[in-house]
Amino acid sequence: MKFGAIDIGTNAARLLVGEVCFDGDHAYVKKHSYSRIPLRLGDEVFDQGRISKKKTEQFIDCIQAFKLIAHIFEVEQLRAVATSAMREAKNGIKVQEKIKEKTGVNIEIITGQVEAELIFGTFFLVDFDKTQPFIVIDVGGGSTEISVFENGQKRASRSFELGTIRMLRGKVSKKIWTDISTWIESEVDSSIPHRLFGTGGNINKVHKIVGLKDKDSLTVAKMNGLMTKLAKLTVEERIDQFQLKPDRADVIVPALEIYLFVMAKLGIQQIDVPKIGLSDGMIYDMYLRSKG
Repeated sequence: MKFGAIDIGTNAARLLVGEVCFDGDHAYVKKHSYSRIPLRLGDEVFDQGRISKKKTEQFIDCIQAFKLIAHIFEVEQLRAVATSAMREAKNGIKVQEKIKEKTGVNIEIITGQVEAELIFGTFFLVDFDKTQPFIVIDVGGGSTEISVFENGQKRASRSFELGTIRMLRGKVSKKIWTDISTWIESEVDSSIPHRLFGTGGNINKVHKIVGLKDKDSLTVAKMNGLMTKLAKLTVEERIDQFQLKPDRADVIVPALEIYLFVMAKLGIQQIDVPKIGLSDGMIYDMYLRSKG
């Protein structure tokens, strides 16, 4: 059974078409198609507080295109969710209603907590010892989610209004860095070693740029080295030298800053990058619901 997951982020909109398959007892999401459109809702929302008429029309076209792709792949169930930018847009509900009217697709505007839960759902598909303490960090364009797990159960989770587009637009409260530090001190027992996982397009790209194999951990040293190189370059030079898409070239440095800040506060020197995200979690969630 094929599922379609539409993830409307602050930076880009994505469609993943996939199905849950099994290799023995191990389940995994088999990906049939992945489409990404740099919608950049956050550019307007964080500057003007709303989504413009022109951007709304682009949004409608984007959803129509995704709906057509899903139809071509004979998707049996399609789900669409929107995160930080749509949560904050003053006219987010009106845009949501217009998109449903024009496309028939209902976009769920989900909380940071629900976003974190969907991302974590996919971790049941990752082969590692889940009884050992671990932490998941997801950095997006508008928010950062941090979740702490012990004995296979979520012990603490929080969504912070700190993201790459928000940083580029100068819309990050100075207090947020203190809030993250205080939360980590309160919720993470530093005397217990935690394994750290990073999700999101930027950490996936960093992992690829530094030339690591799929299961290799990304170290603070490699992340700092890459950030130093990238920070010296213009966006155009980053595109040319590292073959980055324009909407990745500008956000990758602030993403590294956020990951490195959190890692420093946790006192952890390496991060694993399982290359999974919200859309994978949505497909797994739809699969579980279809099974009753």
